[in-house]
Amino acid sequence: MDKKDLQQFKEQLLDMKQAIISDVEQTLSEISTQSGNIPDPNDRATVESDRSFELRIRGRERKLMDKIDEALHRIEEGTYGICDGCGGEIGIKRLEARPVAELCIDCKTKQEQLEKAQGR
Repeated sequence: MDKKDLQQFKEQLLDMKQAIISDVEQTLSEISTQSGNIPDPNDRATVESDRSFELRIRGRERKLMDKIDEALHRIEEGTYGICDGCGGEIGIKRLEARPVAELCIDCKTKQEQLEKAQGR
């Protein structure tokens, strides 16, 4: 992978990180502006359900943020695009689809098959 490709992936990862930060800020703003006193039980249940859904999404985004930081660290180390499983190159198409990928498609497929066989 050349420097141009690495720079493009770095920019893509930084854009993803910024989008997550913006979403978190928006969620915090919405939660803090919502009125705490909603007399109708149905409306209150809807608000609580929506808030729970938003918090689950933010939890997933937090995990993605960790993966983004790890990928940015691999770029700085010079190990980005190298499979953690076999040490081979991760294909550009795979990285374009999932820039935080740590495994090549073959190793990821084997991992998923093993997880499925173990009943996860």
